[in-house]
Amino acid sequence: MATGKVRPRRSTAPVVAVTGAASGAGRLLARRLAVSDEVRKVVAIDGHRGDAPGVLWRVANVRDPMLSNRLADVDVLVHVDVDRSPDTDPRERRTYNVRGAQTVVTACAAARVRHVVLVTSAMVYGAATDNPVPLAEDAPLNAEANASIVGDYLEMEEVAAQAPLTHPGLTVTVVRPAALVGPGVDTVMTRHFEAPRLLAVKGRSPCWQFCHIEDLAAALEQIATGALTAGPGSGAAPGNAGDRTPTAIGVGCDGWLELEEVEEITGKRRFELPAALTFGTAQRLHRLGLTPAPATDLHYVAYPWVVDCATLRSAGWKPAYDNASALRVLLEETAGRHAVVGRRVGGKEATMATAAGATVAVIGAAAAVRRARKRRRG
Repeated sequence: MATGKVRPRRSTAPVVAVTGAASGAGRLLARRLAVSDEVRKVVAIDGHRGDAPGVLWRVANVRDPMLSNRLADVDVLVHVDVDRSPDTDPRERRTYNVRGAQTVVTACAAARVRHVVLVTSAMVYGAATDNPVPLAEDAPLNAEANASIVGDYLEMEEVAAQAPLTHPGLTVTVVRPAALVGPGVDTVMTRHFEAPRLLAVKGRSPCWQFCHIEDLAAALEQIATGALTAGPGSGAAPGNAGDRTPTAIGVGCDGWLELEEVEEITGKRRFELPAALTFGTAQRLHRLGLTPAPATDLHYVAYPWVVDCATLRSAGWKPAYDNASALRVLLEETAGRHAVVGRRVGGKEATMATAAGATVAVIGAAAAVRRARKRRRG
Protein backbone atom coordinates (compact mmCIF):
# COMPACT_ATOMS: atom_id res chain seq x y z
CA MET A 1 0.00 0.00 0.00
CA ALA A 2 1.32 3.40 -0.91
CA THR A 3 1.50 6.07 1.77
CA GLY A 4 1.13 9.77 1.10
CA LYS A 5 0.15 11.46 -2.11
CA VAL A 6 1.89 10.06 -5.18
CA ARG A 7 2.56 12.57 -7.94
CA PRO A 8 2.03 11.65 -11.58
CA ARG A 9 5.22 10.39 -13.21
CA ARG A 10 6.48 10.00 -16.76
CA SER A 11 5.40 6.63 -18.13
CA THR A 12 8.93 6.04 -19.50
CA ALA A 13 10.66 6.75 -16.18
CA PRO A 14 12.08 3.76 -14.28
CA VAL A 15 10.59 2.01 -11.27
CA VAL A 16 13.29 2.09 -8.58
CA ALA A 17 13.46 -0.21 -5.57
CA VAL A 18 15.49 0.65 -2.46
CA THR A 19 16.50 -1.93 0.14
CA GLY A 20 17.04 -0.80 3.71
CA ALA A 21 14.51 1.96 3.02
CA ALA A 22 13.31 2.32 6.60
CA SER A 23 16.48 3.94 7.98
CA GLY A 24 19.76 5.67 7.21
CA ALA A 25 20.83 6.38 3.66
CA GLY A 26 18.12 4.06 2.31
CA ARG A 27 15.42 6.15 3.97
CA LEU A 28 16.92 9.38 2.65
CA LEU A 29 17.15 7.91 -0.86
CA ALA A 30 13.55 6.66 -0.84
CA ARG A 31 12.33 10.10 0.22
CA ARG A 32 14.35 11.81 -2.51
CA LEU A 33 13.14 9.45 -5.22
CA ALA A 34 9.53 9.83 -4.07
CA VAL A 35 9.52 13.48 -5.16
CA SER A 36 11.62 13.03 -8.30
CA ASP A 37 10.05 13.50 -11.73
CA GLU A 38 12.69 11.11 -13.09
CA VAL A 39 11.17 8.09 -11.34
CA ARG A 40 7.80 6.49 -12.15
CA LYS A 41 7.42 4.62 -8.88
CA VAL A 42 9.48 3.93 -5.76
CA VAL A 43 9.39 0.49 -4.14
CA ALA A 44 10.64 0.63 -0.55
CA ILE A 45 11.90 -2.72 0.77
CA ASP A 46 12.78 -3.44 4.38
CA GLY A 47 11.97 -5.81 7.21
CA HIS A 48 9.46 -3.27 8.51
CA ARG A 49 7.64 -0.23 7.18
CA GLY A 50 9.33 3.12 7.44
CA ASP A 51 8.06 6.69 7.26
CA ALA A 52 9.02 7.64 3.68
CA PRO A 53 5.86 9.05 2.05
CA GLY A 54 4.78 8.56 -1.55
CA VAL A 55 6.37 5.12 -1.92
CA LEU A 56 5.08 1.56 -2.25
CA TRP A 57 6.16 -0.45 0.79
CA ARG A 58 6.97 -4.12 0.39
CA VAL A 59 7.98 -5.65 3.71
CA ALA A 60 10.52 -8.34 2.89
CA ASN A 61 13.84 -9.83 3.93
CA VAL A 62 16.30 -9.21 1.10
CA ARG A 63 18.02 -12.48 2.02
CA ASP A 64 14.84 -14.45 1.24
CA PRO A 65 15.29 -16.63 -1.89
CA MET A 66 11.73 -15.64 -2.85
CA LEU A 67 12.68 -11.96 -3.09
CA SER A 68 12.29 -12.04 -6.88
CA ASN A 69 8.51 -12.28 -6.38
CA ARG A 70 8.58 -8.75 -4.94
CA LEU A 71 10.51 -7.25 -7.87
CA ALA A 72 8.25 -8.01 -10.83
CA ASP A 73 7.85 -4.39 -11.97
CA VAL A 74 11.24 -3.00 -10.88
CA ASP A 75 13.75 -1.56 -13.37
CA VAL A 76 16.53 -0.47 -10.99
CA LEU A 77 17.33 -1.73 -7.50
CA VAL A 78 19.62 0.11 -5.07
CA HIS A 79 20.91 -2.16 -2.30
CA VAL A 80 21.68 -0.10 0.79
CA ASP A 81 20.77 -2.72 3.43
CA VAL A 82 24.26 -3.36 4.85
CA ASP A 83 25.22 -4.01 8.48
CA ARG A 84 28.25 -1.87 9.41
CA SER A 85 28.01 -2.10 13.20
CA PRO A 86 31.25 -2.96 15.07
CA ASP A 87 29.13 -4.78 17.67
CA THR A 88 27.65 -7.41 15.35
CA ASP A 89 29.23 -10.85 15.53
CA PRO A 90 31.62 -10.97 12.53
CA ARG A 91 30.26 -14.27 11.23
CA GLU A 92 26.66 -13.12 11.49
CA ARG A 93 27.54 -9.81 9.85
CA ARG A 94 29.40 -11.54 7.01
CA THR A 95 26.41 -13.80 6.35
CA TYR A 96 24.01 -10.86 6.50
CA ASN A 97 26.00 -8.67 4.12
CA VAL A 98 27.28 -11.16 1.58
CA ARG A 99 24.14 -13.27 1.39
CA GLY A 100 22.17 -10.06 1.01
CA ALA A 101 24.22 -9.02 -2.02
CA GLN A 102 24.03 -12.52 -3.52
CA THR A 103 20.27 -12.80 -3.06
CA VAL A 104 19.61 -9.33 -4.41
CA VAL A 105 21.64 -9.96 -7.57
CA THR A 106 20.07 -13.38 -8.18
CA ALA A 107 16.55 -12.11 -7.52
CA CYS A 108 17.05 -9.12 -9.81
CA ALA A 109 18.27 -11.36 -12.62
CA ALA A 110 15.26 -13.66 -12.17
CA ALA A 111 12.85 -10.70 -12.13
CA ARG A 112 14.53 -9.07 -15.16
CA VAL A 113 15.61 -6.00 -13.23
CA ARG A 114 18.06 -4.35 -15.59
CA HIS A 115 20.32 -2.42 -13.19
CA VAL A 116 21.56 -3.23 -9.67
CA VAL A 117 23.45 -0.72 -7.51
CA LEU A 118 25.48 -2.19 -4.63
CA VAL A 119 26.86 0.10 -1.92
CA THR A 120 30.17 -1.05 -0.42
CA SER A 121 32.96 1.30 0.73
CA ALA A 122 36.13 3.00 -0.45
CA MET A 123 37.82 0.88 2.23
CA VAL A 124 38.15 -1.85 -0.43
CA TYR A 125 41.11 0.06 -1.89
CA GLY A 126 43.01 -0.51 1.33
CA ALA A 127 44.84 2.06 3.45
CA ALA A 128 48.59 2.21 2.87
CA THR A 129 51.52 4.55 3.26
CA ASP A 130 52.15 4.61 -0.49
CA ASN A 131 48.55 5.18 -1.61
CA PRO A 132 48.22 8.07 -4.04
CA VAL A 133 46.05 10.90 -2.73
CA PRO A 134 43.45 10.68 -4.09
CA LEU A 135 42.96 7.14 -5.39
CA ALA A 136 41.46 6.74 -8.86
CA GLU A 137 38.12 4.95 -9.00
CA ASP A 138 39.69 2.13 -11.02
CA ALA A 139 42.62 1.68 -8.62
CA PRO A 140 43.31 -1.93 -7.58
CA LEU A 141 41.51 -3.29 -4.53
CA ASN A 142 44.38 -3.86 -2.09
CA ALA A 143 42.43 -4.26 1.14
CA GLU A 144 43.04 -7.40 3.16
CA ALA A 145 40.27 -10.01 2.90
CA ASN A 146 39.90 -10.85 6.59
CA ALA A 147 37.04 -11.16 9.11
CA SER A 148 36.54 -7.40 9.36
CA ILE A 149 33.83 -5.35 7.66
CA VAL A 150 36.32 -4.75 4.85
CA GLY A 151 36.25 -8.46 4.12
CA ASP A 152 32.47 -8.22 3.76
CA TYR A 153 32.84 -5.41 1.25
CA LEU A 154 35.39 -7.36 -0.78
CA GLU A 155 33.10 -10.38 -0.99
CA MET A 156 30.21 -8.15 -2.03
CA GLU A 157 32.43 -6.68 -4.74
CA GLU A 158 33.21 -10.21 -5.93
CA VAL A 159 29.46 -10.80 -6.24
CA ALA A 160 29.28 -7.66 -8.36
CA ALA A 161 32.19 -8.75 -10.53
CA GLN A 162 30.66 -12.16 -11.21
CA ALA A 163 27.11 -10.94 -11.76
CA PRO A 164 27.42 -9.87 -15.43
CA LEU A 165 29.11 -13.19 -16.21
CA THR A 166 26.47 -15.37 -14.62
CA HIS A 167 23.56 -13.09 -15.49
CA PRO A 168 24.12 -11.61 -18.99
CA GLY A 169 22.21 -8.42 -19.53
CA LEU A 170 22.34 -7.37 -15.89
CA THR A 171 24.17 -4.10 -15.26
CA VAL A 172 25.90 -3.71 -11.91
CA THR A 173 27.17 -0.47 -10.39
CA VAL A 174 29.32 -0.51 -7.26
CA VAL A 175 29.25 2.65 -5.14
CA ARG A 176 32.17 3.20 -2.76
CA PRO A 177 31.59 5.98 -0.21
CA ALA A 178 34.34 7.41 1.97
CA ALA A 179 34.01 7.21 5.77
CA LEU A 180 30.27 7.58 6.36
CA VAL A 181 28.86 10.06 8.87
CA GLY A 182 25.38 11.18 9.75
CA PRO A 183 22.45 10.29 12.01
CA GLY A 184 22.52 6.66 13.07
CA VAL A 185 25.94 5.90 11.57
CA ASP A 186 28.03 3.77 13.94
CA THR A 187 31.17 2.23 12.46
CA VAL A 188 34.77 1.52 13.33
CA MET A 189 35.63 4.85 11.69
CA THR A 190 33.13 6.93 13.68
CA ARG A 191 34.21 5.28 16.93
CA HIS A 192 37.75 6.47 16.33
CA PHE A 193 36.43 9.96 17.12
CA GLU A 194 34.81 8.75 20.35
CA ALA A 195 38.28 8.13 21.79
CA PRO A 196 39.78 10.73 24.14
CA ARG A 197 42.85 11.08 21.93
CA LEU A 198 43.47 10.63 18.21
CA LEU A 199 45.64 7.62 17.49
CA ALA A 200 48.49 8.26 15.06
CA VAL A 201 51.43 6.22 13.83
CA LYS A 202 54.81 7.88 14.23
CA GLY A 203 56.11 9.38 11.02
CA ARG A 204 52.76 9.04 9.21
CA SER A 205 49.86 11.40 8.76
CA PRO A 206 46.41 10.19 7.70
CA CYS A 207 44.26 12.09 5.23
CA TRP A 208 40.63 12.13 6.35
CA GLN A 209 37.79 12.12 3.85
CA PHE A 210 34.15 11.77 4.85
CA CYS A 211 30.81 11.14 3.16
CA HIS A 212 27.58 12.35 4.74
CA ILE A 213 24.69 9.97 4.18
CA GLU A 214 22.66 12.81 2.64
CA ASP A 215 25.34 13.20 -0.02
CA LEU A 216 25.40 9.43 -0.52
CA ALA A 217 21.63 9.45 -1.04
CA ALA A 218 21.92 12.31 -3.54
CA ALA A 219 24.59 10.42 -5.49
CA LEU A 220 22.54 7.22 -5.48
CA GLU A 221 19.57 9.16 -6.82
CA GLN A 222 21.58 10.30 -9.83
CA ILE A 223 22.89 6.80 -10.44
CA ALA A 224 19.46 5.18 -10.12
CA THR A 225 17.81 7.63 -12.49
CA GLY A 226 20.53 7.25 -15.13
CA ALA A 227 21.74 10.82 -14.77
CA LEU A 228 25.43 9.84 -14.82
CA THR A 229 27.79 8.99 -17.62
CA ALA A 230 31.10 7.25 -17.07
CA GLY A 231 33.88 9.54 -15.90
CA PRO A 232 37.63 8.97 -16.14
CA GLY A 233 38.59 5.62 -14.70
CA SER A 234 35.02 4.65 -13.83
CA GLY A 235 34.56 1.53 -15.94
CA ALA A 236 31.33 1.12 -17.87
CA ALA A 237 28.61 3.72 -17.83
CA PRO A 238 25.60 2.83 -15.69
CA GLY A 239 22.97 1.27 -17.87
CA ASN A 240 25.41 -0.21 -20.36
CA ALA A 241 24.43 -3.88 -20.13
CA GLY A 242 26.84 -4.83 -22.88
CA ASP A 243 29.92 -4.19 -20.74
CA ARG A 244 30.83 -6.93 -18.26
CA THR A 245 32.91 -4.68 -16.03
CA PRO A 246 30.93 -3.30 -13.07
CA THR A 247 31.06 0.47 -12.78
CA ALA A 248 32.94 1.73 -9.72
CA ILE A 249 31.82 5.12 -8.43
CA GLY A 250 33.43 6.90 -5.49
CA VAL A 251 31.39 9.20 -3.25
CA GLY A 252 32.77 11.64 -0.72
CA CYS A 253 33.57 15.20 0.19
CA ASP A 254 35.97 17.14 -1.99
CA GLY A 255 39.58 16.87 -0.87
CA TRP A 256 40.66 15.74 2.59
CA LEU A 257 41.70 16.94 6.04
CA GLU A 258 45.23 16.67 7.39
CA LEU A 259 45.68 15.48 10.98
CA GLU A 260 46.43 19.00 12.19
CA GLU A 261 43.06 20.18 10.83
CA VAL A 262 41.28 17.26 12.48
CA GLU A 263 42.92 18.13 15.80
CA GLU A 264 41.76 21.73 15.48
CA ILE A 265 38.16 20.81 14.64
CA THR A 266 37.80 18.06 17.24
CA GLY A 267 39.76 19.77 20.01
CA LYS A 268 41.52 16.44 20.59
CA ARG A 269 45.23 15.88 20.64
CA ARG A 270 46.97 12.98 18.98
CA PHE A 271 49.11 10.37 20.64
CA GLU A 272 51.71 8.77 18.46
CA LEU A 273 53.04 5.25 18.73
CA PRO A 274 55.36 3.15 16.56
CA ALA A 275 53.48 1.14 13.94
CA ALA A 276 54.64 -2.25 15.25
CA LEU A 277 53.53 -1.46 18.80
CA THR A 278 50.20 0.01 17.70
CA PHE A 279 49.12 -2.79 15.40
CA GLY A 280 50.68 -5.59 17.43
CA THR A 281 48.88 -4.60 20.64
CA ALA A 282 45.60 -4.02 18.80
CA GLN A 283 45.78 -7.45 17.18
CA ARG A 284 46.42 -9.19 20.50
CA LEU A 285 43.47 -7.39 22.08
CA HIS A 286 41.27 -8.41 19.17
CA ARG A 287 42.29 -12.07 19.35
CA LEU A 288 41.29 -12.08 23.01
CA GLY A 289 37.91 -10.57 22.17
CA LEU A 290 38.60 -7.28 23.96
CA THR A 291 38.19 -5.11 20.85
CA PRO A 292 35.69 -5.53 17.98
CA ALA A 293 37.98 -4.86 15.02
CA PRO A 294 41.22 -6.50 13.85
CA ALA A 295 44.41 -4.45 13.79
CA THR A 296 44.15 -4.00 10.03
CA ASP A 297 41.16 -1.71 10.62
CA LEU A 298 43.53 0.70 12.37
CA HIS A 299 45.32 1.16 9.06
CA TYR A 300 42.33 3.27 8.01
CA VAL A 301 42.93 5.78 10.80
CA ALA A 302 46.70 5.82 10.24
CA TYR A 303 47.18 5.78 6.45
CA PRO A 304 45.41 7.51 3.52
CA TRP A 305 42.52 6.04 1.49
CA VAL A 306 41.02 9.15 -0.10
CA VAL A 307 38.97 8.42 -3.22
CA ASP A 308 38.61 10.61 -6.30
CA CYS A 309 34.92 11.04 -7.14
CA ALA A 310 35.63 11.54 -10.84
CA THR A 311 32.41 10.06 -12.23
CA LEU A 312 30.14 12.16 -10.06
CA ARG A 313 32.25 15.28 -10.50
CA SER A 314 32.20 14.96 -14.30
CA ALA A 315 28.40 14.71 -14.15
CA GLY A 316 28.15 17.97 -12.22
CA TRP A 317 27.37 16.40 -8.84
CA LYS A 318 28.62 18.31 -5.81
CA PRO A 319 28.46 17.23 -2.16
CA ALA A 320 26.48 19.45 0.17
CA TYR A 321 28.99 18.82 2.96
CA ASP A 322 32.70 19.51 3.01
CA ASN A 323 35.02 17.43 5.18
CA ALA A 324 35.07 19.96 8.01
CA SER A 325 31.28 20.20 8.26
CA ALA A 326 30.93 16.42 7.95
CA LEU A 327 33.40 15.95 10.81
CA ARG A 328 31.42 18.39 12.95
CA VAL A 329 28.28 16.34 12.26
CA LEU A 330 30.16 13.24 13.37
CA LEU A 331 31.24 14.97 16.59
CA GLU A 332 27.63 15.98 17.32
CA GLU A 333 26.45 12.41 16.75
CA THR A 334 29.12 10.88 18.99
CA ALA A 335 28.95 13.45 21.81
CA GLY A 336 28.83 11.72 25.18
CA ARG A 337 30.07 8.39 23.84
CA HIS A 338 33.47 6.95 24.64
CA ALA A 339 35.44 4.27 22.83
CA VAL A 340 38.97 2.91 22.93
CA VAL A 341 40.21 0.98 19.86
CA GLY A 342 36.60 0.65 18.72
CA ARG A 343 35.25 -0.73 22.02
CA ARG A 344 32.68 1.35 23.87
CA VAL A 345 33.72 2.17 27.45
CA GLY A 346 32.34 4.24 30.30
CA GLY A 347 33.18 7.87 30.78
CA LYS A 348 35.37 7.11 33.79
CA GLU A 349 37.48 4.67 31.77
CA ALA A 350 37.84 7.22 29.00
CA THR A 351 38.89 9.91 31.47
CA MET A 352 41.52 7.59 32.93
CA ALA A 353 42.78 6.84 29.43
CA THR A 354 43.05 10.55 28.71
CA ALA A 355 45.03 11.16 31.86
CA ALA A 356 47.21 8.12 31.35
CA GLY A 357 48.67 9.15 28.05
CA ALA A 358 50.06 6.94 25.31
CA THR A 359 52.67 5.00 27.27
CA VAL A 360 50.39 4.04 30.15
CA ALA A 361 47.60 3.22 27.71
CA VAL A 362 49.83 0.63 26.04
CA ILE A 363 50.86 -0.78 29.42
CA GLY A 364 47.19 -0.99 30.34
CA ALA A 365 46.44 -2.83 27.11
CA ALA A 366 49.21 -5.31 27.83
CA ALA A 367 47.83 -5.81 31.35
CA ALA A 368 44.41 -6.49 29.88
CA VAL A 369 45.96 -9.13 27.64
CA ARG A 370 47.60 -10.79 30.64
CA ARG A 371 44.37 -10.74 32.68
CA ALA A 372 42.43 -12.24 29.77
CA ARG A 373 45.00 -15.01 29.38
CA LYS A 374 44.81 -15.83 33.09
CA ARG A 375 41.01 -16.05 32.90
CA ARG A 376 41.24 -18.38 29.93
CA ARG A 377 43.75 -20.62 31.70
CA GLY A 378 41.64 -20.66 34.84
